Amino acid sequence: MARAPLLQLSNISLTFGGDPLFADLDLVVQEGDRVALVGRNGSGKSTLMKVMAGLVEADTGSRVLGPATSVGYMEQDPDMSGFSTLGEFASSGLDPSESYKVDMVAEGLKFDPEGLIETASGGERRRAALAKLLAEAPELMLLDEPTNHLDIEAIAWLENELKTTKTAYVIISHDRAFLNALTRATLWVDRGMVRRQEQGFTEFEAWRDKVWDEEDQERHKLNRKIKAEARWAVEGISARRKRNQGRVRALQDLRATRSAQISRQGTAAMDLDVGEASGKRVVEAEGISKSFGDRTILRDFSIKIARGDRVAFVGPNGVGKTTLLKMLTGELAPDTGTVKLGTKLEMAVFDQTRSNLRDDLSLWEAMTSEKGLTVSGKADQIMVRGTPKHVVGYLKEFLFTDAQARAPVAALSGGEKARLLLAKIMAKPSNLLVLDEPTNDLDIETLDLLQELLTDFSGTVLLVSHDRDFIDRVATQTVAMEGDGEATVYAGGWSDYVNQRGAKAGAAAGASTKGAKPKAKPAEKPAPAQAAKKAGSGLSFTEKHRLAELPDEIARIEAEIAKLGDLLADPDLFTREPVKFAKATEMLTQRQEALATAEEEWLTLEERSTEE
Repeated sequence: MARAPLLQLSNISLTFGGDPLFADLDLVVQEGDRVALVGRNGSGKSTLMKVMAGLVEADTGSRVLGPATSVGYMEQDPDMSGFSTLGEFASSGLDPSESYKVDMVAEGLKFDPEGLIETASGGERRRAALAKLLAEAPELMLLDEPTNHLDIEAIAWLENELKTTKTAYVIISHDRAFLNALTRATLWVDRGMVRRQEQGFTEFEAWRDKVWDEEDQERHKLNRKIKAEARWAVEGISARRKRNQGRVRALQDLRATRSAQISRQGTAAMDLDVGEASGKRVVEAEGISKSFGDRTILRDFSIKIARGDRVAFVGPNGVGKTTLLKMLTGELAPDTGTVKLGTKLEMAVFDQTRSNLRDDLSLWEAMTSEKGLTVSGKADQIMVRGTPKHVVGYLKEFLFTDAQARAPVAALSGGEKARLLLAKIMAKPSNLLVLDEPTNDLDIETLDLLQELLTDFSGTVLLVSHDRDFIDRVATQTVAMEGDGEATVYAGGWSDYVNQRGAKAGAAAGASTKGAKPKAKPAEKPAPAQAAKKAGSGLSFTEKHRLAELPDEIARIEAEIAKLGDLLADPDLFTREPVKFAKATEMLTQRQEALATAEEEWLTLEERSTEE
């Protein structure tokens, strides 16, 4: 007999602020589901998740849980009143004998359970809320942007935890790599409807585009039919008025059908204007270092950033990425070394704390009070890349409504605040963009557009992000901050950094052992002469010969990998010789696969040679 679903929503309707958010919505979550919940900013994803959690009551419809099903919800802004420490909050739903679970999760998510709530940052509070949910391990977990405020290491830890859990979960996230790795089904919230596909997020965009193409075709057919019927009505209705009233009513019904169709929300009309080109040299740092008390943030770091470079800064939370960014842009002086900025720089800054947005101002006031955007004698206009525009018209380009233009910034969601800050930045020409966590809370469509704009941008980009997919799509160089003052420049994006770091580690290991036997497998590999002596009677003549020659082949492949690692370690290779960089990266992957194959072959033959 089929098991009852963990959660079922039936005929759910909900209205917010006079506008219908959902109507006659049905949704089922089964045991073992791993679901991505996707949709545009403002489509109602978080509200729907709160309905699923039982925190928001729908106007109509029912919510039914399966027998003994527990549901856990990770809030974006958790209420911690009544608790003194983050650990006390995180363990509040556990038996005291199980509080160790919070300590285990806290280590992976990198927060201190003893930290005081009154001094905790928003990121620490969110990590504590996530730890509470993971430690309680309900039958169904509802995760709303769980990767926000996590560094890449913590995201990888969380990804592994969710891969191995038996708990069902539904995830809202802007992190493509995270959704691609974890989800096996997709719920798509679109214009008050929820569609489900039994495939993970990797197939979402193809599915979405297919649905939209089918809609466009149906709308085109409807428009053609209305046009034909309307022509008939104009040309022949007077002669056949009485007997064709039914056809007239059918025409009215067709028009009503078209009027009832909800048009898709477009993408934000974002654009970047580089203005006057900067000098060829944008930033040159030589031997810079920085410490705060006994803590070393950076030690003897040098980098040259040229016009057109897009540099990503990665590393654990608190390692000093923002500090390094401030030194490179002249906001903070290094303790030692020098930083030289280029000429004709026009800098625009996206601050992860959104400190440039005042919650007490309306969106209208936020735009018209921005320095450099005011238009003399025109209180309702702002200067957008050198051209006056009505403030509401410009806000509409970033998907804000007339009503939102007069609403306070405090009423905006995280994604809407990010769009507003992008609107302010993009209104001015700039040839140096400094983006500190710009991807948090943005929907996939806006992320795609931002990525395309940055890729085509002829100016320079300095980017701090934990979004691996976004870094891969945008960055031409990656600065990895590993802690203890160490920072290394790698060519390419996140995946290139991971490959090069692995190659350098292999090369370093090879150099330190000075030609020692391969160690990729537990068994120690012999030198060629030893291999020949050990080739026993269990092998054919050809296999004995192969066993004898494999150690030399493995050593040769390792040397090739080391050379490729040295080549790819050149941070200027990608921009100087992109074709050579691509070929070297491809060759590195091939040689790593060849090494693994050779080592596996040696181990198999070695085991057979020692059999009695």
